Amino acid sequence: MSASVDSRLMQRIRQDVQSMHAYAIQDSVGMVKLDAMENPFSLPPALQQELGQRLGALALNRYPDGRVNDLRAALARYAGMPADYELMLGNGSDELIALLALACDVPGASILAPVPGFVMYAMSAQLQGLAFHGVPLTPDFELDEAAMLAAIAQHKPAVVYLAYPNNPTANLWDDAVIARIIAAQGVQGGLVVMDEAYQPFASRSYLAQLQADPAANRHVLLMRTLSKFGLAGVRLGYMMGPKALIAEIDKVRPPYNISVLNYECALFALDHADVFAQQALAVKQQRTVVLSALRAMPNIQVWDSQANMILMRVPDAATTFEALKQRHILVKNVAKLHPLLHNCLRLTVGTADENQRLLAALKEVL
Repeated sequence: MSASVDSRLMQRIRQDVQSMHAYAIQDSVGMVKLDAMENPFSLPPALQQELGQRLGALALNRYPDGRVNDLRAALARYAGMPADYELMLGNGSDELIALLALACDVPGASILAPVPGFVMYAMSAQLQGLAFHGVPLTPDFELDEAAMLAAIAQHKPAVVYLAYPNNPTANLWDDAVIARIIAAQGVQGGLVVMDEAYQPFASRSYLAQLQADPAANRHVLLMRTLSKFGLAGVRLGYMMGPKALIAEIDKVRPPYNISVLNYECALFALDHADVFAQQALAVKQQRTVVLSALRAMPNIQVWDSQANMILMRVPDAATTFEALKQRHILVKNVAKLHPLLHNCLRLTVGTADENQRLLAALKEVL
């Protein structure tokens, strides 16, 4: 048993931090891992060897150099970034979310987002000492437009996060509603962040609106990650926005925050974007298969998905989660994250074999 921390030292640690729980990562050894929205496909062997040689030649004894700017340019081309925009990099979207909270921490500032949503929006606010205002979705996980507009008018948040598609509900919200929320946030002088972490699996991107009407979106930032692209282990996120706006937020970014290994892996992946596009297509095809099979099962409610995950409601989430775990299938029990997610489990779409094992286990369990 480890010794407890000296009470005098504990007084040096913020009370709200002491009351928090660390981000939990489930033990996945020996499991069919369908809990974290990862790309289930690894690199083909030939590409593994090529990447290994490329990484082995890097100067690991030196700090990251101008090569990181090559990555920024490559991502701008890949994403189709507007000409008058700029792009900044982070260690996954998580760091970018934390940096936004840091940059926007002016007296009275707050952050607002629909809930249930990505937990890091609220956590970044709390850690920076900002208020977080969560606005519940409707029972069918759509944006509550009236409630969102009222919350923006009341709280005047520095940042409104809109995940597109949302995690864990996996849906794309109505573009007309989003446009009115963006307009309201612009009127009161706040930022909107469109979080497109799951863009490789979605039928549309908000980038089209940014390009079509830049004047109406001059306060909008578009955030993406390469985690769902297929590089979850590389930890690389990027955020695009008007040049002057990105330049201000970029001032709080730690120096050399992207390692040489990370940016070289990302450049390599973009060189082989066609491979990852085929993997994303396979995931979307399997998503259709899994959704169809789930809808044919009794006692399951399932929602359409625009991501590489599926949200479903079962009679008893805790019992079903444990029963699947006993059969070496690991999913995410999200039932306690928000009352709207009562008895819900979130499933990652895996390979054809992994999905069939999941479906077979569910049939036994239910």
